[in-house]
Amino acid sequence: MTIKEIQEEIIDEFSMFEDWMERYEYIIELGKSLPIIDDAYKLDENLIVGCQSKVWLHSEMQDGKVVFTADSDAILTKGIVALLLRVYNNQTPKDILNAELFFVDKIGLKEHLSPTRANGLVSMIKQIKLYALAFESKLG
Repeated sequence: MTIKEIQEEIIDEFSMFEDWMERYEYIIELGKSLPIIDDAYKLDENLIVGCQSKVWLHSEMQDGKVVFTADSDAILTKGIVALLLRVYNNQTPKDILNAELFFVDKIGLKEHLSPTRANGLVSMIKQIKLYALAFESKLG
């Protein structure tokens, strides 16, 4: 599935909910389904700077695609990172770098987050793109 197709799927899923309380509950459920990150990756160097809560993000290349694992100590933040990984996981570095991230605005996520969480979201996206850029430059 392309990044665009995954985002459209997420938008469809969120359109089924009546209000933001239901959407928050769904995001929290997504966080609970996030695969457990190996404790070996819960290092300070994998912490995302700019997040109010702790968010660990690890990436590696497998068969030309970037594979991310992540965790957070905050349940809502864990759900947000689960959404981002769903979009970006198992994509090529080039696709990650060229992707336009539109689902966040379409589902109204950023406007329903506190300013610190919204900043954290931006920091998570930036870190994902930095990993992709690093892998892309190694491939180059």
